[in-house]
Amino acid sequence: MTDHTYTSRIVWTGNTGQGTANYRAYARTWDVAVPGKAPISCSNDPLFGGDPTKMNPEDLLLSALSACHMLWYLHYASEAGITVVTYEDTPVGVGEVGKGGAGRFVSAELKPVIVVKAGADLAKAEAIHHRIHDVCFVARSVNFPVTYAAEFRVEA
Repeated sequence: MTDHTYTSRIVWTGNTGQGTANYRAYARTWDVAVPGKAPISCSNDPLFGGDPTKMNPEDLLLSALSACHMLWYLHYASEAGITVVTYEDTPVGVGEVGKGGAGRFVSAELKPVIVVKAGADLAKAEAIHHRIHDVCFVARSVNFPVTYAAEFRVEA
């Protein structure tokens, strides 16, 4: 195994002039500002008073899970001789919130729609999904089940 280091910089942008003087005195906004990359403006989940127009931690986790799966899928498809023309996912994460506001993901379902070139072996294309959880960095790091409901289309 080889260690890799990832860094990020989280900058709170929600000081409305009073800092955290009281619970309603501040906004739940921040920027993800990874050096050398465009910042992402974020907020808390609207369920907890956040801005619904901004990404929240739950959005980012689900998006990272989906993106990691997609990248491995494209890699394995290219190795298998399956030409993917488009790949689009609309994943759904299910969370639960307990007393006191503590929450967690209980499951996620990835729902990629994959368009492949004519002649692709669709059984082989489907089988690729079942290999990815063993190698995807993000999927291997979460403690909730991740399922896949892929839809395949053949390029016209």
